[in-house]
Amino acid sequence: MSEKQSTDRRTLKTKKAVCNALSECLQEKELHKITVQEIVDKADISRVTFYKYYLDVYDLYDQIEHEKLLSIGLIVLELDNINAEEFFKHLVSYIYDNRATFVMIFSPNATSRLKDKLSRIIEGTLQKIYSEKLGVDIDAKDLSYICRYRSSGFLSVIQKCIQDGFKESCDSIVKMISSLDRNVEQYFLGKKL
Repeated sequence: MSEKQSTDRRTLKTKKAVCNALSECLQEKELHKITVQEIVDKADISRVTFYKYYLDVYDLYDQIEHEKLLSIGLIVLELDNINAEEFFKHLVSYIYDNRATFVMIFSPNATSRLKDKLSRIIEGTLQKIYSEKLGVDIDAKDLSYICRYRSSGFLSVIQKCIQDGFKESCDSIVKMISSLDRNVEQYFLGKKL
């Protein structure tokens, strides 16, 4: 293994530990009350190491937000031409693979910025999928309301799953969301007729 690969692995490990530490802290208190010292203690790193990557707690949160939105945006671009069930399957799998980050996002002490942006990304993607897939002649307002409902429903199920400590399997959550979503799709198709 080259020195660069070893350094990259250490950097990734450190950043993951810091993200997990912030997630833990957000379970206990609001973002503006969290100190760098609390994060470095939980992550078991030095303050120097923290400041090597982040300016402060807010910069850490912003970097995590930017990284996750970018990742989700890339997933969305890859899933542009698939059905909603496959779309949800990929998103749920991504959430399960990044549990600590999503625990942080859905923490009652986190800002709602990231959750709102995530909702808008999902809503816009669903709107695009269904306007193209179904070729519906339905006014944009109805489509907008339906996609907002679907996005909010998806995120509500995810939030409940996170609050329950990911007790349900990824497949179980995908099946539940897909089943609920099919009902919305049936309504949508009925409205089209």
